[in-house]
Amino acid sequence: MALEAGLLEILACPACHSALKEQDGAQDTEGTELVCTGQECALAYPVRDGIPVLLVDEARRPL
Repeated sequence: MALEAGLLEILACPACHSALKEQDGAQDTEGTELVCTGQECALAYPVRDGIPVLLVDEARRPL
């Protein structure tokens, strides 16, 4: 399920406040993720049932 375009414009990474982009999840995860565009951060936040879970503790670290 895709997120509304307007929603992505107002959301930001809670860790570094950079913009987020939507992408398909990693092979070991399901669904969509919101990935931080910050070079040093790059955390991937899960989207569960169409709701972004923007908690740093729930984010996946980059590989």
